[in-house]
Amino acid sequence: MDSQQPREQPHDSGKRFGAPAGLFILDIADVRAPMLPDVGGKAANLGELASAGLPVPPGFCLMTDAYRHALSGGGLQMVLSSLAEADASDLDQLNGLAAQARSLVLDAGIPAEVAQALRSAYEQLGENVPVAVRSSATAEDLAFASFAGQQDTYLNVVGVDSVQDAVSRCWASLWTDRAVTYRTINGIDHASVALAVVVQEMVDSATAGVMFTANPVTGNRYETVIDASPGLGEAVVSGAVNPDQYVVDVRRGVIVKKTVGDRLVEIRSTPGGGTERIERSPEASRQQPRDPSPQPCLSDSRILALARLGRKVQDHYGAPQDTEWAIDDAGKLWLTQARPITTLYPLTTRTPSAPGEHAFLNFSLAQGLTRPLTPMGLAGIRLIASCVARTAAFDVPDPRSGPSPYYEAGQRIFFDLTAVLRSRIGRTIVPRVFDVMEARSAALMRGLFDDPRFTVTTKTPLKLFRHVAPVAAKYRVPESLFRGLFRPDSAMKRVGRLSSELHSTFAVPSESTAHQRLGHVQRILGEEVFATVPQVLPLPALGFAMLALVRRILGEQASYDELQTVIRGLPNNVTTEMDLALWQLASQIREDPDAVASMAGKPAAELVQQYRDGNLPPVAQSGVESFLGAFGHRAVAEIDLGMPRWSDEPTHILGVVANYLRLGAGADSPDQQFEKAAREADDQVARFVARARAKSPAHAVVVRTALDRTRRFAGLRELPKYNLVLGLAAAREQLVLVGSQLAASGRIAQAEDIFFLDLDEAETALAGDDLRGVVAERRASYEQELRRRHIPRVLLSDGTEPEATPGGNGQQRPGTLSGSPASSGRVTAPARVIMDPVGAHLEPGEILVAPSTDPGWTPLFLTAGGLVMEMGGPNSHGAVVAREYGIPAVVGVPDATSRIITGQRVTVDGAAGTVSTENVGGGMT
Repeated sequence: MDSQQPREQPHDSGKRFGAPAGLFILDIADVRAPMLPDVGGKAANLGELASAGLPVPPGFCLMTDAYRHALSGGGLQMVLSSLAEADASDLDQLNGLAAQARSLVLDAGIPAEVAQALRSAYEQLGENVPVAVRSSATAEDLAFASFAGQQDTYLNVVGVDSVQDAVSRCWASLWTDRAVTYRTINGIDHASVALAVVVQEMVDSATAGVMFTANPVTGNRYETVIDASPGLGEAVVSGAVNPDQYVVDVRRGVIVKKTVGDRLVEIRSTPGGGTERIERSPEASRQQPRDPSPQPCLSDSRILALARLGRKVQDHYGAPQDTEWAIDDAGKLWLTQARPITTLYPLTTRTPSAPGEHAFLNFSLAQGLTRPLTPMGLAGIRLIASCVARTAAFDVPDPRSGPSPYYEAGQRIFFDLTAVLRSRIGRTIVPRVFDVMEARSAALMRGLFDDPRFTVTTKTPLKLFRHVAPVAAKYRVPESLFRGLFRPDSAMKRVGRLSSELHSTFAVPSESTAHQRLGHVQRILGEEVFATVPQVLPLPALGFAMLALVRRILGEQASYDELQTVIRGLPNNVTTEMDLALWQLASQIREDPDAVASMAGKPAAELVQQYRDGNLPPVAQSGVESFLGAFGHRAVAEIDLGMPRWSDEPTHILGVVANYLRLGAGADSPDQQFEKAAREADDQVARFVARARAKSPAHAVVVRTALDRTRRFAGLRELPKYNLVLGLAAAREQLVLVGSQLAASGRIAQAEDIFFLDLDEAETALAGDDLRGVVAERRASYEQELRRRHIPRVLLSDGTEPEATPGGNGQQRPGTLSGSPASSGRVTAPARVIMDPVGAHLEPGEILVAPSTDPGWTPLFLTAGGLVMEMGGPNSHGAVVAREYGIPAVVGVPDATSRIITGQRVTVDGAAGTVSTENVGGGMT
């Protein structure tokens, strides 16, 4: 079906359109990308393709000035004002305003001078030439949002009157319900958009379709994916047909996958204008009816030619492209569209020095952080990572100007996992660590073990020992383990002393200059904060190792649920202590009826203003001040220096307190639940000791000692990060002071802008450079990344996301999502999907569904009936806290926040690791 009888098709030479068309008309051949405000995204891309010598049907663009001229009467202004204030979630309001705008555009019609220019340009194409009339909006085919399909296209339009009618309808399609909603969600000002219209000679295609120059599902940048079907490409683009699909490995120039679709629908041009939809039976769709296997509609040579053309398009733009193409009856290939593939996750910003394929682990997600990091946040992590690398005897460049020890992609932190995958000891240890911290990532690591690109090349632990030994020696890790095992009281005293000494190093003299403050930031993050990790972390590691020892000793007499009971209600957990302190504050306020009455029902923002003015009820004012004095250094997404601390912005905390005040005190209050969990843990320890005694008195002594160490030390797992966050808060305090000085001198607009610079740039600004433009550009990029919903756990250097490959999504039968068991118990309740805890409202007993959690989320756990997380493992932060509060939890559930809908009744089985509902997977939040 590559060629049939030839028909008259578009010619290659471009037309030139003179006055009066030139007032509003531009030849496609003369359009370039910088003209986007005048010609819209579609025309700009078509002009770029034509300028590169690629086969684009000739035609012209009716520029945005024509649209603006037609609507210059101002009738849209009232609608625009209403849209500016509309809520993106109020679809009824948005749809109503969109309908008003469409009516206004259609009623305005085409002004006489625009109609004359349009007529003249169309007549220069030829007499009654069939054309495609296509919308080209200024907010379309952008790098961050394609807007594909948001405006209308009219095919096989014949005659000037029909063309003018199609243009009017294209203008109106700028205001379709879907286009208005899409712009609102993406934060694009409706008043700033306008519509141009592309009029091109019609390609009456024998075969057509779409081509992605990178695999849009897996992310692989070296696979071109082609969808093809007979007839016009509209059938493929609109989804009306199940097309053929071909996947080409462009590095090897071979077709790696070929799937023949049913092709039961075909759209064809009709004589005199318009199109028709042809539907046929499966037998009729086969080219050779006697052959039981259907034939592809493109030959191998044509598939490879298309892929080569796609690479030319990509090379011209310097980025993967989503293209539309058509092959006419004479066999000529045409490009009818190109736009960026906006759904691909970015590659790392630098390439590893070692050749070959590399695998990168998303450290941001492993820390429960789905949002991007600010530039200064990235710089802070870089300082800490450089300190770690130096301590472990790695060659480390200048931590501020040399190559970073981590990789950045999408403003998130990734670490090169390749050495782990190629090491026998790495394969043994690292996935097991992630089994309890972030189980889904562990499964993805193991999935790469059979990939020939990551075969084992390091078979001894010598390289690992060379890097671990200096850390263990410097921070006396063996001594810490010995002390914890045989002198636990001394070990706990040492932890307290180490923390106190560490905190004293964060002090900065008040008379420091701005340059000195930046030096202190580098000292705190680049030298001080890491010390707490190797000095404290061995103790919780010992605690969990002792729990594993008990499991080995008792075997089947120590079930998973019973072992989990032992680590509920743990002492020495700073995050639990923080949460219970916040609950205690709410309890104290609740004892004052006047205080409750003055605070109940008020929005958090109003309570914050009262707090800052010192006007909260006395019990609340003093209580919040005390709480923030102890825990104000914490925050949501707290590993990012750029995120305000609770002491800076207490909205989240006062919102949680207000939520707690809605609950009545009772037997199931969180503090009582915690005490009950601790008693149940002690009882379970006694049962384990009794079972061990049945083996021998020596077994009983070992089990009692082991579980004592588990109870003492397991809760300390939160302390290293707690101390690190204290250091980050101290560094942030100094940066805000420097930012205030820069803002006062006009180098940046406001103090917080310093977090959109790095340390070197802050020095540059202090030297006199105006960096307001740099900050504005980075803020825009950051806001764009904030809208990204899908974040890969593991990313290969060719762009492939292993989790997106076939068999990699971990989904179970319809109606059930599967993850890792985290906290036993079973609960059925309405779900509440929350993407950001700040200002979030959670009804008592609802199941909290979240992408991940860090300590900033845990106050919500106190009233949650259950927990579902996309990230995490059985011993990740959220899992530990859920167990301590006795709420069922399942973690590491892929796509939970998009497959579960707020209000949906779901059943969380914390022992089985499943989340069930009759309608899971049916909608988006």
